[in-house]
Amino acid sequence: MTDLLSLAIWTPIAAGLLALATGSDRNAALARGIALLGAFLGFGVTIPLYLGFNTTSHALQFVEYRPWISAFDIAYYLGVDGISVLFVLLNSLITVFVVLAGWRAIQSRVAQYNAAFLIMSGLMNGIFCAQDGMLFYVFFEASLIPLYLIIGVWGGPNRVYAAIKFFLYTLVGSLLLLLAIIYLYLKSGAFLIAEIPAEFETTHRAITWKALPLSIQEQAWIFFAFLIAFAVKVPMFPVHTWLPDAHVEAPTGGSVVLAAIALKLGAYGFLRFSLPVTPDAAHEYAWLLIALSLIAVIYIGLVALVQADMKKLVAYSSIAHMGFVTLGFFMFSALGIEGALVQMISHGFVSAAMFLCIGVLYDRTHTRQIADYGGVVNTMPKFAAFFMLFAMANAGLPATSGFVGEFMVILAAVQFNFWIAMAAASTLIIGAAYTLWMYKRVIFGAIASERVRALADISAREFCILTLLALAVLGMGLYPKPFTDVMHTSVDELLRHAAQSKIPQTPQIPQIP
Repeated sequence: MTDLLSLAIWTPIAAGLLALATGSDRNAALARGIALLGAFLGFGVTIPLYLGFNTTSHALQFVEYRPWISAFDIAYYLGVDGISVLFVLLNSLITVFVVLAGWRAIQSRVAQYNAAFLIMSGLMNGIFCAQDGMLFYVFFEASLIPLYLIIGVWGGPNRVYAAIKFFLYTLVGSLLLLLAIIYLYLKSGAFLIAEIPAEFETTHRAITWKALPLSIQEQAWIFFAFLIAFAVKVPMFPVHTWLPDAHVEAPTGGSVVLAAIALKLGAYGFLRFSLPVTPDAAHEYAWLLIALSLIAVIYIGLVALVQADMKKLVAYSSIAHMGFVTLGFFMFSALGIEGALVQMISHGFVSAAMFLCIGVLYDRTHTRQIADYGGVVNTMPKFAAFFMLFAMANAGLPATSGFVGEFMVILAAVQFNFWIAMAAASTLIIGAAYTLWMYKRVIFGAIASERVRALADISAREFCILTLLALAVLGMGLYPKPFTDVMHTSVDELLRHAAQSKIPQTPQIPQIP
């Protein structure tokens, strides 16, 4: 049980390297088989993390600690709490869907394609599990490489431009993250994000970053370094412009992972670094994060409303939904943070399903323009039913997962400030407008062209993928308790850290009467 996190990280990476070793496309069937087996094994080893998780404890669980670079006190230190464990499961499950989604769509460099996704899956699990700052940074940076290759090699006509833009944006943010990590190391003498459990023998008992006293000026500089690094990943307004280009040019699997998992890395960084390490600065500048979040919710939602490309519309929709996440974080309430976490997981399911549905159409017609469709329900009734469910979830319909997180964040916003809640609630109208407008134009009406008339309904493989995602969307919407129970204690502990001032107190000199 103690090495489950290492298995979650290295099983998909090993499978990816094994698939890569199959070589040319002459062995494409073998590469696909190895990739699918590796994805299932990678997900299988994460299930005990959930089943064996103690929901009553806020302490790190399934901890692994091994010295790595002793000269700088860098360790292979892994552990999960109620916040991160759910994302490890989500990432591993999405990897299975991605491998299945590219089964027929990818016909060139099959081994390399599947290897990139499996290796990226393991690296992203490493991000969610790392409790050493430098280890986190290594996984954080390494995960960019497979995604860059996926966009740049298997993407659309402008894939090189989109891949370079994605890489440059994230690289700038990552450099600021590195500077903040180095500064915290110099102040504390270690890279410890969390304390090392007593059962692990170690001679170094350095102060953790959570307990490190920092002046308000130090916190402000570190907070903004974290902000830029993680805002690019979310992405927040105004550093969001790389995402629509990346989505449009990426293959279907790339869009699925980008929306379902990669965007969550930035939001996760706020919870793991910004709130507990720089709590005073986080409170001081919460107004800025709330303002940027509301701009994303309202303005980016309106931008989505005028898109003619289905992928670009859902990409802007993702930015708006992630605005809800950052809004929930910086109201500093358990309801807001738990609602944001539920929204992150729900968005993982819903965005994956939306991009997979768009991929189903694109694989058959090779166009994503809304105007090129119409009357799809007449030729693809099963697909239309699934697409309707996911569109409703994207719009936040009650009884779907899309509603639960948004409702919790809006309720927290009402308690925080009524007018902020009013502005945030506008997403329920704007989201419904752009999602239903797209669905109506694509699915309903008379058959628009001979290309639509020739469409074949979803295959058994596509039916299985969409069915599993539909069950996840409905299950989470009807009964979110298994998710909120896991995160509740860890969220309370996070808020306890975020409420404590870390500004060093100047000792009072007693006055001589």
